[in-house]
Amino acid sequence: MSQTSSKAPLSVPENPFVLVDGSSYLFRAFYAPPHLTNSAGEPTGAIYGVVNMLRSLLKKYKPSHMAVVFDAKGTTFRNDIYAEYKAHRPPMPDDLRSQIAPLHKIVQALGLPLLCIDNVEADDVIGTLAQQASEEGRFTLISTGDKDMAQLVNDHVMLINTMTDTLLDYDGVVEKYGVKPEQMIDLLSLMGDSSDNIPGLPKVGEKTALAMLQGMGSIDAMLANPEAIKDLGFRGAKTMPEKLEEHKETLLMSRELATIKLDVPLDFKPDELTIQPADTNQLVELYKQCEFRRWLAEVLEDGAASDQALGHEQPTQAAPETAVSHDGYEVVTTQEQLDKWVKALEQAEQFAFDTETTSLNYMEAELVGLSFAIEPGHACYIPVAHDYPGAPDQLDRADVLAQLKPLLTGSKPKLIGQNLKYDSHILRRYDISLGAIANDTMLASYVYNSTGSRHDMDSLSLQYLGHKPIAFEDIAGKGAKQITFNQIALEQAAPYAAEDADVTLQLHQKLWQTVSAEKSLLHVLETIELPLVPVLVNMEQHGVQIDAQLLARQSHEIAMELQSLEQQAYDIAGEEFNLSSTKQLQQILFEKLQLPVRKKTPKGAPSTAEEVLQELALDYPLPNVIMSHRGLSKLKSTYTDKLPKMVNPRTQRIHTSYHQAVTATGRLSSSDPNLQNIPIRTEAGRRVRKAFTAPDGYKIMAIDYSQIELRIMAHLSGDKALVDAFSKGRDIHKATAAEVFGVPLEQVTSEQRRRAKAVNFGLIYGMSAFGLARQLDIPRQEAQDYMDKYFDRFPGVLKYMEETRQQAKRDGYVETIYGRRLQLPEIKSQNGMRRKAAERAAINAPMQGTAADIIKRAMIAVHRYLREQVPADDVWMIMQVHDELVFEVREDKVADYQTKLVEIMENAAELKVPLIAEAGVGDNWDEAH
Repeated sequence: MSQTSSKAPLSVPENPFVLVDGSSYLFRAFYAPPHLTNSAGEPTGAIYGVVNMLRSLLKKYKPSHMAVVFDAKGTTFRNDIYAEYKAHRPPMPDDLRSQIAPLHKIVQALGLPLLCIDNVEADDVIGTLAQQASEEGRFTLISTGDKDMAQLVNDHVMLINTMTDTLLDYDGVVEKYGVKPEQMIDLLSLMGDSSDNIPGLPKVGEKTALAMLQGMGSIDAMLANPEAIKDLGFRGAKTMPEKLEEHKETLLMSRELATIKLDVPLDFKPDELTIQPADTNQLVELYKQCEFRRWLAEVLEDGAASDQALGHEQPTQAAPETAVSHDGYEVVTTQEQLDKWVKALEQAEQFAFDTETTSLNYMEAELVGLSFAIEPGHACYIPVAHDYPGAPDQLDRADVLAQLKPLLTGSKPKLIGQNLKYDSHILRRYDISLGAIANDTMLASYVYNSTGSRHDMDSLSLQYLGHKPIAFEDIAGKGAKQITFNQIALEQAAPYAAEDADVTLQLHQKLWQTVSAEKSLLHVLETIELPLVPVLVNMEQHGVQIDAQLLARQSHEIAMELQSLEQQAYDIAGEEFNLSSTKQLQQILFEKLQLPVRKKTPKGAPSTAEEVLQELALDYPLPNVIMSHRGLSKLKSTYTDKLPKMVNPRTQRIHTSYHQAVTATGRLSSSDPNLQNIPIRTEAGRRVRKAFTAPDGYKIMAIDYSQIELRIMAHLSGDKALVDAFSKGRDIHKATAAEVFGVPLEQVTSEQRRRAKAVNFGLIYGMSAFGLARQLDIPRQEAQDYMDKYFDRFPGVLKYMEETRQQAKRDGYVETIYGRRLQLPEIKSQNGMRRKAAERAAINAPMQGTAADIIKRAMIAVHRYLREQVPADDVWMIMQVHDELVFEVREDKVADYQTKLVEIMENAAELKVPLIAEAGVGDNWDEAH
């Protein structure tokens, strides 16, 4: 409600009777972001929106009596009055229909009365209950976004729009709609309602209807004295009496349709609609099914759900019921206890372990303790470095590690962990190289479904065990007051640490059963992801040398360039403004310069997103300047300013973190710093690469796969012409241009090659003719002609794409050559835009995912070669970026190793076409690339 600043904020009396218009919110939540789905591809966004609104109401108003009212299936009495009532509404989308039943179950599990009454609408049930409550002198708060409900407002009834958190009382209705609540029915009757197909008076809109009501008071008064309307002075007033007479029956019928019933026969009264205790076991199951993890965690934290409910597995695989209990945890502080545990670990087939440290930074963290679990519920914590005042005696860290070292470095795959790469780093600090890994639950979850959830232990515990682990913040505090693990009292630290090992073991048991049921998934886990862990540890530990002074000079140069670009922008705009301010940029571009609005934000403002500026830059100078400024500014803040601050004082190198369980397709990502995002196509980006330098006596060698995704496309499609072009070593873009443009290979122009290249890469990413037209700045039909000719010359590619789409729709996922899966939950979505995006992903993922698999296989093979056949310090693998591996190679042995490393990379896969790797050497990364 719009209220004047002088008006006091509205307040709701304590313990209101709350009535929720469930049907109204269900539709609004369905069409509002976020458009959520669970990992099975089932839509959950509308459920989330309505339940979020209900939770908000309960928390804010704490009612004892409440009802959530939905429309029942089938027609109502209004269809008997007017057969065309709501006839123009399209059928309910399947993605919305499928959410009704689970939403109803959640509402009931929350303990809220749920009402669906036949032959009437939710509005009528709400109106009747509000009327009954008013007669009893009880205050009612109606939660709705529907303006029709304003007719119910009185001294005992108020509306709340929970989506905008606005209240509407009697005066508010007058202020918002221009009429009193008791006049709302007549307003709606005169105007009609296109969404409900209420006819109203022909050509009478809101303005005219308001003028009539403000002048005459009601429809009854108008019908009693129609001639008086002529004196009201609004446009069309003179002919309104005749219109009223002509359409009187339609108007009266419209009023009957617009009137909310206040006398629906109900088998209950408002005081019977009490909120009951929530069925927490049912909520656990429903929240797990919908994958509402935050709410699931809250339910579990309340401790009300039974162990039986907590142990349920997802329907994909049956698994033994387990429960996480702290009763079987032991704190190991004596040599006798340690001996007993070491013996048990030696005899165990497998065991889970975890480290507790002083930091998340693997280059700085020190070991505080270790935890182990041999069977569910049986775990221990071995503290070795708690040093708070009054800390009890603990075993010596060096002695403990010496005794555990044979267990942790063994060649038999016994070790189970969660993100073992981190634990490997910690143990390296104490001269322990982790041995054979049996399973890493983070990687098992990622291989099973890369997009289904987050893969951290707390999320996996909620998803697979129905258990919310102790949070680190609960024992260490938050923010600036958070203490490190060595300062946490053993009474709190031990259950937390032992639980980590216990939960990891139980996750292993469930995930291993799930993954090993699919041989292709097990193959990816055992031959790619797990063997990659020590490879990444080696790379991260070694780090990369950078030239901090060179970066400082670059920062200064970029600062000067940014100033120049700012001045250019001011000159074009005719005034100074903040280039980083979205609001000011919108004002300059779209109000002052009147540039066309290509896209709007969810709030309706003109978008200044990257793709919008790219399109505008084709025709206008300022967007081009803004884009250049953004790119340089990001480069400066992310790299030239930041990298020197990230140099480790002990090693004098930077140490990135590679992440195996982040991207959907299997590619590695990196952070602190993110090496994947340094631009290579800009001069400024290449200058940053110059700062990645070789130490004295070494050279940087970069080996890059040539057109790997196109080669994978040739392999997957088996297209004869494409395979032939690669097999004969032709320039693939030139060969494509020759086919598409129908000219001899030697006569292909550079422009034809450029266009063919755009087609080649566009197809990999599922680009449409419209997208290709935009990229090449050509008419859409011309782009379509290119694509038609391409498919005519390379029919195997078209066949592969069509078969992949069909297979994805059938199975819900696609696979790489090696069996890695990408789940595509939206491939069957009723939303065309989301379905098309899933189809594009289905085409691209097997190629991008296979490329990821190949370079990971190459890294494993290179690592094995360096470890087994190369003298220490001759060659170090230091970076992996996209399709490229970067090495430090002893200067006098570059020629010796280049051929071998290229050979290993080229033999990382057997395709129907040659896999080509190209090497470059230099004093820095830019020279080598």
